[in-house]
Amino acid sequence: MSATHTIAPDSGPKDASSPDAADSPLEGFRIGVTSHRRSQDLIEALERRGAEVLHAPALKIAPVQEDMRLIEDTRAIIAARPDLCIATTAYGMRRWCEAADAFGIGEELLETLAATRMFVRGPKARGAVRAAGLADVGISSDETTATLVDMLLAEGVRGKSVAVQLHGYTDVRQLERLRMSGANVLTVTPYRWVKPDGEDKLPRLIEAACSGNLDVLTFTSAPAVDAMWSTAHEMGLYKQLVHSLKTTVTTAVVGPITAQPLIDAGLSPLIPERFRMGALIRLVCEHLALNHVRRLETRSGNVELRGRSLRIDGVPVELAPAPLLLLRALMGAEGAVLSRESLSELLELRGSVHALDMTVSRLRSSLPDGSLVETVVKRGYRLRV
Repeated sequence: MSATHTIAPDSGPKDASSPDAADSPLEGFRIGVTSHRRSQDLIEALERRGAEVLHAPALKIAPVQEDMRLIEDTRAIIAARPDLCIATTAYGMRRWCEAADAFGIGEELLETLAATRMFVRGPKARGAVRAAGLADVGISSDETTATLVDMLLAEGVRGKSVAVQLHGYTDVRQLERLRMSGANVLTVTPYRWVKPDGEDKLPRLIEAACSGNLDVLTFTSAPAVDAMWSTAHEMGLYKQLVHSLKTTVTTAVVGPITAQPLIDAGLSPLIPERFRMGALIRLVCEHLALNHVRRLETRSGNVELRGRSLRIDGVPVELAPAPLLLLRALMGAEGAVLSRESLSELLELRGSVHALDMTVSRLRSSLPDGSLVETVVKRGYRLRV
C-alpha cells in the first residue's frame, strides 16, 4: 500500500470556483482499471467522481461457444449425479446455465442440480441459484469458499461427490481439503480467462505505475493480477512494479480472493468489508481523501494538492511532473527546510545542482506567486507559511 500522509486542517475559506470535494472526491487522481467484464460501470463511476482513468484490461472471458471444456465438465457432472454442489458466483451460475442451454443440456443440468444439496458463497450467488429455480441449504458467513468447505467438512463428505462451480481463479487449497476428506470432487469453470484485444495497454499501465504516474490500481479478479505479474516479468519490470505498489501506488481489490496474489507478493491491498464494486469505490475515495490530499495555509494563500490537481485559493494551477513532485515534498515539510541533497535524490537528479535549480525555477514560474518557494542560503528550500 502507498505511504500515507496526514491531512492538514483546512482553515482557509473555500473559493466558489473550487469543486466540492463531496462531488468530486477523486479530482486530481489517476486510477488504473484492469477489469474487462463490467469495466465500463467501474470507469464511469470513477470518472463521475473526478478521477482520470487508465483502462488496461488484463484478461477477458472466453466466448461460451469456444469453451468446449465447459460442456465436457458439465456432462461429467450430470453423469456423476453429485450429492453436494458449491456455487461460488452469480455470474458463473448464470453463464453455466446459459452455456448448457446453448448446447441442449440445460434441462438435464437443472434436474441434476435440483437433486443436490446446494451451498452458495454469498447473496449474489444465492440470487442466481434461486433465479434458476433451485434452492440452497447453506451460505458462507463471510462470502469465502473456505467457509463453505468448513461447512461441508463439518457434516462429512467421505464417499460423496461434490461439484464445485469455480470462478476463473481456482482455490486449489479448498479443493484439496475436500479430496483429503474423502470426497470425489468435480469442477466446472463457466468462464475462462484469455488475453484481451489491445495487448499493448497493460504494458503502458505497468509503466505508468512504475514511473509514479498512477495513484491507485484496481483489480476485480485474481487472474488479472496474475496476468499483470506475468506481463511485468516479460518486460523486466516485476521488481520495480512491486516496489512501486508498496510505496507510491495503492492497490485496491473487490475481495479477499482477488487480493491473494497481491498479498503473496508482499502487498497490502485495500479490501472493502462488503465485496462489491460500490464498496470498493467508496473505500478508494475514503483512502485518498484521508491519505493523499494535502492542504497548507501559506503566505501566498491556501494551497491544496489532490493527486495531480493543484489549487491555490481555489484557482487551478497546472504543473509539470517534476515541479509537482518538488511541491509535494515541500508541502509535506510544512514550512521546514528541505536540503538540496534530499530534493536532488527525490527528483533522481544525481546531485545535479543545475537541474535542481531549473526545476525550482520552473515551479516558481508556474505559480501565481513564485515567492511561495523560498531559498534558504546554503541549506535548501522551503514554503513560506
